[in-house]
Amino acid sequence: MKQTKGLEGEKKSIIKFEFNPKDGIDNPALSLAEDTDDEGIGEPRFYLLNKGSGETFGFCLHKELGCQGHIIRRIEFGGLAQRRGLRDGDRLLQVNGHFVDHMDHSRVVQKIKASGNQVLLVVLDGDSYEAAKALGKDLSQMLPADIRPRLCHITRDKSGFGFSVSGPEGVKGTFQLSVQQDGPAERAGVPPGSWLLELNGLKQSGSKVTLLVASTAVEEFYRLRGLQVTAALADTSWLPFKVRELHMVKGPAGYGFLLKEDDCSSGATGQFLWDVDAGLPAEQAGMKEGDRLLAVNGETIEGLDHQQTVLRIRARDDQVTLLVIDPAGDEFYQSIGLSPLLFFEDSDPVSGSRMPSQPSPSGSPGFCHVEVGPKGPGSWLVAAANSIGITQSLHQEEQRRLHEAF
Repeated sequence: MKQTKGLEGEKKSIIKFEFNPKDGIDNPALSLAEDTDDEGIGEPRFYLLNKGSGETFGFCLHKELGCQGHIIRRIEFGGLAQRRGLRDGDRLLQVNGHFVDHMDHSRVVQKIKASGNQVLLVVLDGDSYEAAKALGKDLSQMLPADIRPRLCHITRDKSGFGFSVSGPEGVKGTFQLSVQQDGPAERAGVPPGSWLLELNGLKQSGSKVTLLVASTAVEEFYRLRGLQVTAALADTSWLPFKVRELHMVKGPAGYGFLLKEDDCSSGATGQFLWDVDAGLPAEQAGMKEGDRLLAVNGETIEGLDHQQTVLRIRARDDQVTLLVIDPAGDEFYQSIGLSPLLFFEDSDPVSGSRMPSQPSPSGSPGFCHVEVGPKGPGSWLVAAANSIGITQSLHQEEQRRLHEAF
């Protein structure tokens, strides 16, 4: 057994260790559960959709009046979803390891969108779903538990990072971690004996490193199915960077903050929160100077320009709910190339109370379908009777630095 204490490199790097993934494999439906004794109830099916540039996932996600669940509809003939085996009427149970059957429809859409070009879905056929609901079954219990890798951010102390790496003799690309008890790695959530899948940001003089790790059971789960384990599937509960939800009710002097358009560290344009007034609703809800705005009233602002974002905030006269992240968290997620919205959970600790989902204009539950637009992330469309639309500008205006007080 070869063992090396610490990892060093001359330059900041991203090193990926993969367990023989089969990219693009057209897997048939993969069973996720043991056989059930309940007659008429099938098993959940597991699909990894990996789309290329300019390609869509090839399906719509519906919430239909009189039907339960998030329903797969309008599967594109010959498209990615059909090639993988998704069927019309399937109910969506999980997105990237997150159980979503109980979630608000817009939140499920947000999770799929934030996943980018790759998403892991678990579905159940429509008849089985209805039968299970009729029997009062807990659908989450039909799914395997703890199949997510873990993303851990380690800060070095005087003793180092607190882990060492070893690999079996003669086996390339396979690395297992030994973790120092009560060291930086253990405090960051790295389980002893876990497998190293990805390492991001380690350099010779660096003080921080991010690891994607998996237990033997999790690594085996994906390897036996020929699927690549990626950071998009990770449990991020150990990370110090959290999306925060701020619910505000407007006071006589407004909300008390300034929305300003500016450049992100990645070079893209973002909407940032500044001039937070002491004692006003924004500060009371937990807003901080320099927070980046991610979503308004449960809908991502990705693809929206400044004026569209302002209109979204003003859509309700006297209250608004924002999802934000602080500068350190924003920089971290941009460094690993993932949207922080991908990991936001309804159960995350937040400031202020939750706001109920926005009702449709008619006040009825309505009907909504969602599909990925032809331009990929940032061009999702929401269009149907009694729904709120999200659109992307047809023409990109020359970049301006805009701000708006609230």
